[in-house]
Amino acid sequence: MNEGVKEQQLQEQTEGLKVNKRTFVGGMKVIVTIVAVALSLFQLYTAGIRPLSAIYQRSIHITLILILTFLIFPMFKRGSKTERDIYFWIDVLFVLLTLGAGLYIFLNYGSIMERQGDWTRTDLFWGCVATILVLEACRRTIGPVLSIIGILFILYAYFGPYMPEALAHRPYSLERIVTLLYLTTEGIFGLPLGVAATFVFIFVLFGSFMEKTGGGNFFIDLAYSLTGRMTGGPAKTAVLASGFMGSVSGSAIANVVTTGTFTIPMMKKIGYKSHIAGAVEAAASTGGQLMPPIMGAGAFLMAEFTNTPYIHIIKIALIPAILYYLTVLFFVHFEAKKMGFSGLDKSQLPKLGETVKKGLHFLVPLAVLIYVLVNNYSPMMAGFIAVVSVFVIAMIRRATRMNLKDIIDALELGAKNAVTVSVACAAAGIVVGMVSLTGMGLKFSSFVVSLSHGIPLLAILLIGLASLVLGMGLPVTASYIVLVILAGPALTNMGIALVTAHMIVFWYSQDANVTPPVSLASFAAAGVAGANPMRCAFASWKIAKGLYIIPIIMAYQPLLLNGPFWEVVRTIVFAAFGLIAFTAFMEAYLFHRTNLIEWFLLGAASLLMFLTDLKTDIAGGVLFVLVIITQKSLWKEEWQGFWGMRFRKKPE
Repeated sequence: MNEGVKEQQLQEQTEGLKVNKRTFVGGMKVIVTIVAVALSLFQLYTAGIRPLSAIYQRSIHITLILILTFLIFPMFKRGSKTERDIYFWIDVLFVLLTLGAGLYIFLNYGSIMERQGDWTRTDLFWGCVATILVLEACRRTIGPVLSIIGILFILYAYFGPYMPEALAHRPYSLERIVTLLYLTTEGIFGLPLGVAATFVFIFVLFGSFMEKTGGGNFFIDLAYSLTGRMTGGPAKTAVLASGFMGSVSGSAIANVVTTGTFTIPMMKKIGYKSHIAGAVEAAASTGGQLMPPIMGAGAFLMAEFTNTPYIHIIKIALIPAILYYLTVLFFVHFEAKKMGFSGLDKSQLPKLGETVKKGLHFLVPLAVLIYVLVNNYSPMMAGFIAVVSVFVIAMIRRATRMNLKDIIDALELGAKNAVTVSVACAAAGIVVGMVSLTGMGLKFSSFVVSLSHGIPLLAILLIGLASLVLGMGLPVTASYIVLVILAGPALTNMGIALVTAHMIVFWYSQDANVTPPVSLASFAAAGVAGANPMRCAFASWKIAKGLYIIPIIMAYQPLLLNGPFWEVVRTIVFAAFGLIAFTAFMEAYLFHRTNLIEWFLLGAASLLMFLTDLKTDIAGGVLFVLVIITQKSLWKEEWQGFWGMRFRKKPE
């Protein structure tokens, strides 16, 4: 191997999965930087200066992404020095093949379109190469599961005619399958990759510029100064900081490793157990992908799948996201009260005035972003303007100004951070293409409808279970794509509005971040906290219960602002109180520890307030108020009950 290459095996979290990465010095490091910076500059150019046609945009994007993948991610995790040298040269071959497959489309696409259907052997060869490269890149970056699913769907498309009648479809030749995947916008270059190559990348780049200019640290300090002195202060800081950061990064794992580095040690310092500290951070960070204005990549896909303006998506997503964070905040509050944790001393916290003074200008890019979205700019152009605004605003203060090295670092970081999402979307495009070709989506949707007997609640629970299984091996974006293609039509067939159905699937696709046995954000948080991963996972699963309840409320009530004004207000108010009651029920604590009767009443109150009828809402509210009154007026000691249960009068 070239002496300028220094390779070491690093265990890092990429979309929550442990993968190895190469690090380079010398000439190879320069090559990687050039490719990454070129990719970011290309994306900026096509986002804000001169857009390209879909196939050209996507082919150039995935070509550069795959080159980065094969340079950065080695073929296997372990091996002797000789084996690693062999892997490196194999990857050089993969890079050359990637260039060949990309250039073939870029240079010949006009003639390819002219001979539509009259494919050549060269078309077939490069189609096979491109498909294999995408599947291999997917295996390296996010693990083997999505690659295996892609291969199974290709095999299903080819061998479908020989399968049982319920699964069988008309025969398709290898030529038809491969060329659909490679030479159309229905496969690898389909909608998922299109979204990754436009909207998602530009907002990932926005996040990297915010990080490099100090915007991320500003949001964390702001959260500390606002909540640090409250009961369980650092835990509430984790929730608030993750909301701030998540609205920019749109990634649960990035949230954990960014804010968790500060918040988890502070939580442990005031007495939180390691696995609880990690769980709070994981649950809060997961909400970042639900929080506007920049949600997870799936939100951009949702806008495209449903043909809905992105500004409408973030408008209807705001209230559910706030309710989710409300739930997490009350879990944190009740846990802190139970354990007797106080906030941090004022001397340990950044001063609010100084924090705002130093970083207030970082709110301007977010305001600019929201403004341009509201004024019907495309998300792509909005992202471009937001990136430029970060750069311009950072120049106001000497401490945040970017020199040439900072700019290159931000461009390189943005490209590297986008690798996993883009590769996952390209591989998911294989699944989407095969589902479209074979009609598998209609079969699967019919199966869900049949199994749920046409009851929306059962169908939603089945989709939630399927998302958990898929999430064990897929990042949330890929999980959302697969689920919404296969199971989304089942919900719409039951009368649920299209956008609502997609939002439900989008929410459930997040659950793999915090749900055992494979909870990606929880495992990342456990690593930061030095905690047992499974204990952290089960604790985060408990804290993130709003992730499972709120989508059900969406299905039956106008939580997405899709109803009369007063119905929407009633839904929001009683959903909020219902979630607080449910949180107290789960923690067995309100103002004090609950006894059995109070605990039962809290459970009944939350259930009643989740139902759709005004009478049940009022009944649930009355029960909740009753528990509040008894807790405030009758308790003397933590375990002292009421209604004859170890009751003693309060002392004078």
